[in-house]
Amino acid sequence: MFEFTNTFMSDPKRDYLKAAMMGPNAIRLSEEMASFLDIQAGSRILDLGCGCGLSTLLLTEKYGAQVFAADLWISPTENYERFQSLGIADRAIPISADASKGLPFAHAYFDLLFSVDAYHYFGDTPEMLPSLIPHVKKGGYIAIAIPGLNYEFGEDIPEEMLPWWQDAEVRRTIRSLDFWNDLWSQTEGIELLHIRKMDCHKQAWTEWLACPNPYAAGDIDMMKADGGKYINTIQMIAKVL
Repeated sequence: MFEFTNTFMSDPKRDYLKAAMMGPNAIRLSEEMASFLDIQAGSRILDLGCGCGLSTLLLTEKYGAQVFAADLWISPTENYERFQSLGIADRAIPISADASKGLPFAHAYFDLLFSVDAYHYFGDTPEMLPSLIPHVKKGGYIAIAIPGLNYEFGEDIPEEMLPWWQDAEVRRTIRSLDFWNDLWSQTEGIELLHIRKMDCHKQAWTEWLACPNPYAAGDIDMMKADGGKYINTIQMIAKVL
């Protein structure tokens, strides 16, 4: 399943891109999630919250898709230069977008909305998913991979996780499979095909923790305290009706 990712991770010429990770290995998460989708060459995809474009690389290189690489934090110019160096600038269109303020695209424009390591930051309200659905063609798909929990902590936070769950953003964004299932199941205009824990969770996190990003260094103690008991990675795929 992970032929593309494994080749990428073993190529010393790609070290500068490994350093561009912004969370659990987005290429590995993307490759596992994409295996549940029928992505055709030339498909028009919105890679929402693309970061430094690792998911965009997978979608353009492995599948030959046309990808709009949208991010709020990484400048389009920076991503354009990165896409040029990778030889995918003809298929990857870098843009700046804030999903919470509405997307600058026509309705029914995309075959697939794809988001890795990002949706939990802005998608935890009942209003967000309905605002995105119109941009995807009927019969198209919305596919999301995000960090999650095996169960909702509520007020009963495990003692070993307390140092990180003092952060309001962590408490708000890292939620359980049941939370996301309830939220998406209430949304009209989609069929939730599945919601699952991803198989590559441990490996994607291990690769993230080994990269030089200072935020990765900050996650090492958290994942050590977790010990595989609480944190998972959640995949959700819905079909637009």
